[in-house]
Amino acid sequence: MAYPKELKYTKEHEWIRLDGKSGMIGITDHAQSSLGDIVFVDLPKPGAKVTAMQSFGTVESVKAVSDLFAPVSGTVAAVNEELVTAPEKINSDPHGTWMIKVTLDNQDELKGLMSAEEYEKFVAQESSSS
Repeated sequence: MAYPKELKYTKEHEWIRLDGKSGMIGITDHAQSSLGDIVFVDLPKPGAKVTAMQSFGTVESVKAVSDLFAPVSGTVAAVNEELVTAPEKINSDPHGTWMIKVTLDNQDELKGLMSAEEYEKFVAQESSSS
């Protein structure tokens, strides 16, 4: 799968789609493929603070429970409530299904994230070393 060029990516396999001073966060196709069928997501409530590269929730699949890591620091402005009853949407459309929307505290944190091309190389290297 090609990774959308308008997104920024983390080494923990999350993405962020920027919209002004806020961004929607989800997990990549590589992450959902590695996890398998997603059956549950645990997300913070609106108003919660998230910190860059710290866990903000978990995703549970038929294989494992994995932490979700915030690409940036900020305040949760919205949560995708649809995922409570339909977490499998992440499997069917990982780059179109956001989990939380965050108002960014520091735009400079975006400089540490990868472009689509960089993320594709990272995934290829990670796959070849395992």
